[in-house]
Amino acid sequence: MENNGSLKDIRVIEMGQLIAGPFCGQLLGDMGAEVIKLEPPEKGDPMRAWGHGDEKLWWEIVARNKKSVSVNLRIPQGQDIVKKLVAQADILIENFRPGTIEKWGLGPDVLHTINPRLIIVRVSGYGQTGPYAPRAGFGGIGEAMGGWRAIVGEPDRPASRMGVSIGDSLAATYGCLGALAALHARERTGRGQVVDSALYEAVLQVMESLVPEYMVAGHVRKRTGSILEGIAPSNVYRCKDGEYLIGANQDGVFARLCEAMGRPELATDPRYADHRARGENQKELDALIEVWTKTLTVAEVEALMIKYAVPAGKIYGAAEMLEDPHFAARGSLVDVDSPHWGRFKMQNAFPFLSETPSAIRSLAPATIGEHNDEVLGNILGLSGAERAALKAAHAI
Repeated sequence: MENNGSLKDIRVIEMGQLIAGPFCGQLLGDMGAEVIKLEPPEKGDPMRAWGHGDEKLWWEIVARNKKSVSVNLRIPQGQDIVKKLVAQADILIENFRPGTIEKWGLGPDVLHTINPRLIIVRVSGYGQTGPYAPRAGFGGIGEAMGGWRAIVGEPDRPASRMGVSIGDSLAATYGCLGALAALHARERTGRGQVVDSALYEAVLQVMESLVPEYMVAGHVRKRTGSILEGIAPSNVYRCKDGEYLIGANQDGVFARLCEAMGRPELATDPRYADHRARGENQKELDALIEVWTKTLTVAEVEALMIKYAVPAGKIYGAAEMLEDPHFAARGSLVDVDSPHWGRFKMQNAFPFLSETPSAIRSLAPATIGEHNDEVLGNILGLSGAERAALKAAHAI
């Protein structure tokens, strides 16, 4: 596919593995950047074997739009390859424990000497500075420290988690955001810089007013299950044949919900007439609404919510996404043809840009080092004999 993406003139070296670094590379690749992924020879990125079910397909998403080069970063010959690539790159991504790339002689001081315009995205558990910086940190640890886990789950049970690696994805997204900002700043200054994205801080960024609420009002947010305490009605309600999400916590919207229910008097009932009253009587109101929804099917409730313009929706899984006409109309899911898996759908490249569209231009590399000859030969100009010598030395 022709590359019309916003970053089609940007070259990225992805030197991380597992989730956070590779997801940052995926985002940049979707936007058109040439992403050269460095994988350990023989073993490759562990993401090749990650996923759920009998077939592991996560790699097909996180490694799309990338070129695989096998490089042993732990020996001088492999480190020399990185330095040669960096000389011709715009962005380098790494998500090793702080101090690791310095140990390999590839710290920012070295890389910026080679290429002062280089932007270095560093994703880690606790950031590059501070007393916790040297600690190992996975996404779940960042979610716990950033405040997420404490407020997710049922109040009478241990802290829960989402079914996806949200901490890693958030840190990667902020790393990508920082890289884009640094690219813009480079237009003014001519210099690259380091983007320091910590897992716990990426989670903290989406914690709304959790900290000020505690400092100013002494309020501690707690686990509240499927609701937000004091925000009503906004919950999942049982129907005859499934569950349905309704969010009608704004006064005008609540009045329309009452009309849909055939209970217009509830909109002026003192117990529910305004936001504060509904929050104080949240459990009672939720129970009242569910008495109504349980008399109807999901389709019947949805038809009424659409008619009365009440924000609401089904609880979607993969099957529902594949059947939904809105997903199809917008191209939210796109077909890819894999020589191994055949034809299947995956999420498109978001957000949509009208003039420089992001896209899935190529499948994930099927083999480790699939693009060694293209990158090391065509880009770095290494001869066949030089590449053979690197292979013999276990550098690639």
